[in-house]
Amino acid sequence: MGSILPVRSSASAAPRGSRLVILAAMRTDLIERLLRGLYSAALYLLVPVTVYHLIWRGFRQPAYFQRWPERYAIYHDAPHACTLWLHAVSVGEVNAALPLVTALRRGRPDLRLLITTITPTGSERVRALWGDSVEHVYLPYDLPGAIDRFLEHFRPHAALIMETELWPNLLFGCRDHAIPAYILNARLSERSLRGYRVLAPLVARALRTVDTVAAQSLADAVRFVRLGARAEQVIETGNLKFDVMVPEALEAFADECRAQCGHARLVWIAASTHEDEEAAVIAIHRRLRARFPDLLLLWAPRHPERFRTVAETARAAAWHVSTRSRARWPQPEDAVFVIDTLGELMNFYACSDVAFVGGSLQAVGGHNLLEPAATGTAIVTGPHLHNFVEIARRLEQAGALRIGIDAEAVGAELATLLGDAVLRANMAEAGRALVETGRGALAQTLVLLQPALPSAR
Repeated sequence: MGSILPVRSSASAAPRGSRLVILAAMRTDLIERLLRGLYSAALYLLVPVTVYHLIWRGFRQPAYFQRWPERYAIYHDAPHACTLWLHAVSVGEVNAALPLVTALRRGRPDLRLLITTITPTGSERVRALWGDSVEHVYLPYDLPGAIDRFLEHFRPHAALIMETELWPNLLFGCRDHAIPAYILNARLSERSLRGYRVLAPLVARALRTVDTVAAQSLADAVRFVRLGARAEQVIETGNLKFDVMVPEALEAFADECRAQCGHARLVWIAASTHEDEEAAVIAIHRRLRARFPDLLLLWAPRHPERFRTVAETARAAAWHVSTRSRARWPQPEDAVFVIDTLGELMNFYACSDVAFVGGSLQAVGGHNLLEPAATGTAIVTGPHLHNFVEIARRLEQAGALRIGIDAEAVGAELATLLGDAVLRANMAEAGRALVETGRGALAQTLVLLQPALPSAR
């Protein structure tokens, strides 16, 4: 916190000034303890709700029935030390962390890495990317006892928290265990800032325990300061998503996909769609196929529990449908090919002429727009982009993105692009160029983290 007293002008003022500093510190500690106590008491009262949530989610995604002890930091193996801990809530944050983790493993192969997620899909993505070369557990709920058990069990040298995971007991716990914490690729939308309003006094105090907030943009940095971070804590490093790693053999994958489904066919992809967007995708594809009868839709739902339903819904629309898990590749007779696997989205972007990125026709806030840009795919979204305001603005200004105000407008934009190969090519080139010029956050982040890394063994 900043100074609460004027600079002392004489030695005689020192005793009184010292007493005021001590009283102020005591008052701050009392306020913190009171706020933490109320917050923690509320969380303990809500423990039955967390159990209900796991059961409810488990019926939709069975992986939620597994590994419950980790959710409450109950471990059966012996305590051990993990050199570096990175938290990424789900798939999107794991993907954003991919360049950083890859660089750390390449530059410091001696480092032991612990990666935590909250969702099973995040866990699956960690395993798909790094297998057993990193350790993975679920981050426990933000209960003070669970957080203490987690930190004492793993004893991380530093905490690297991706994007917007501002759990008060977690941040206070890092401070109390003398673990430096960094919020990396930090983003905070105006909507999220408003959402923290109820807990703002507590979150602000927790935020001030963090070593550094490495913000994606100047606007994000300003909002973190408005939330309570000290200005000297916050720096703008850029967005790690611009350092996206294009998969190896991308062109070979796309060539194989095109050969299997038919080289002359037009292809669009509906990526990271949510349940309330599915009817719109069906309607858009029906209208597009009226104009482009041989059009293929590659469909990648955001959540695995929707894979089967999406395939059944497409079949109910009287289309021939196949899936990645069963058929491997789309065939000439397919109207819809459902991507019911994880970790392959960028490969399938490269197979598409145009990409619609979901989470944008409903108030989810959008999903990663830089992945299709990096693969050279023209992009269309809906209007709800509050999680990617700056990226969307830059892509639109560069001519790489079209935004529809609703589902009908999105369909019209897709039709325009599917009918104009030159326009698609120009958008693809603009997207690739923007990604290349935006790279650099990774290098700045690695420099920032150097003091937190232990000496090489």
